[in-house]
Amino acid sequence: MSSGTAEFDAKCTHAPCRSCAAKGLLPILDLGQSPLADGLRTQEQLTQPEPKFPLQVAFCEKCGLVQILETVPPQELFLGDYPYYSSFSPALLTHSRDNALDLIKSRKLNGSSLVVELASNDGYLLENFVEAGVPVLGIDPAPGPAAAAQRAGVRTMNTFFDLDLAKRLRDQSHRADVIIANNVLAHVADTNGFVEGIHALLKDDGVAVIEVPYVRDLIDHGEFDTIYHEHLCYFSATSVDALFRRHGLYLNDVKRLSIHGGSLRLYFGPTDNVQPAVKNLMAEEREIGVDRYPFFEQFGKRVSEVRRLLRNLMGELCGKSKRIAAYGAAAKGTTLLNYVGIGTDQIDFVVDRNVHKHGKFMPGVHIPIKAPEKLSELQPDYVLLLAWNFKDEIMAQQSDYLSKGGRFIVPIPSPQVV
Repeated sequence: MSSGTAEFDAKCTHAPCRSCAAKGLLPILDLGQSPLADGLRTQEQLTQPEPKFPLQVAFCEKCGLVQILETVPPQELFLGDYPYYSSFSPALLTHSRDNALDLIKSRKLNGSSLVVELASNDGYLLENFVEAGVPVLGIDPAPGPAAAAQRAGVRTMNTFFDLDLAKRLRDQSHRADVIIANNVLAHVADTNGFVEGIHALLKDDGVAVIEVPYVRDLIDHGEFDTIYHEHLCYFSATSVDALFRRHGLYLNDVKRLSIHGGSLRLYFGPTDNVQPAVKNLMAEEREIGVDRYPFFEQFGKRVSEVRRLLRNLMGELCGKSKRIAAYGAAAKGTTLLNYVGIGTDQIDFVVDRNVHKHGKFMPGVHIPIKAPEKLSELQPDYVLLLAWNFKDEIMAQQSDYLSKGGRFIVPIPSPQVV
């Protein structure tokens, strides 16, 4: 819901923009106190205090960047038992392979090239370059996924990427023909240092290919659950262009993608060679007002309405003694369950394909996480689809559950039963 509290307004007034450092941010949305989205709990931790942090979103009028106000230390977010492994999503694997093959062909990559991926996770994308004989280097701070990548034959550094690391690699002649950074730019507390590091590591004729969730789709489709503490920034073409130009990198091409509820694939280079796709998209943003505050001003009220409708639907089904489970122990699920107020009194369990999450519990609400096979085995009446961005893939996987009369609840952009 949109916050008019003096505390939120005061934080907006004094917090500097993560990109341009301007003060006087404008409030968009206050999701209250929320646990860390990927901070899954063990059985032993259920009786221990669980850290929660404010989850408040604001807008910078100067550069157009949407951002949260709280910065949780990255060591708390990404180290330790970080549970996200990209390889468990077939749709993401296909998406990533297509991207890799396109880059190999368009950039004429070979055994003399170097592809560096920032936040390379378990090597799911870089494996495609290794297979083609293209040298790679993955950089990821999470020990589990980094170790999985190394076991798969993907050369990986288990550390955070920053300007100092970029300079060390450059001094060791490790300059990159291609730098890939998918769904990581928004996670970085030192936004400017991260971009400066990309510039330092990239060859003069290289390209940085970066994917980010598109803030325009977030607003248009009501995707408030993609807001959590790992996601510090929410980019438009306008705001990301301003950020990168500040560091000598130019947004030369762009593609709109459907993945993750709507994303941008952005192509940056050290030479200004802006293609029509970029000019057209930025003109669209100016026309509909993505670069101005009124575009975001009513978002909080829309989010409050989604919460009201979903609460009513869940209450109605529980009142009829319907059994409800959920699919997707994803970060977005944490935001949705905690903001809406859905817990173990309404949902029996959550299923997820990621075996690293089985036996654990959702942050804040402590719903147990099980394997997907439990849906057809226990046959709940309804399944709340927390991972709605993979709706088609999940429903195809769960044909047995559906054939027995099971129904899915899709919460975004507005709750509906399918």
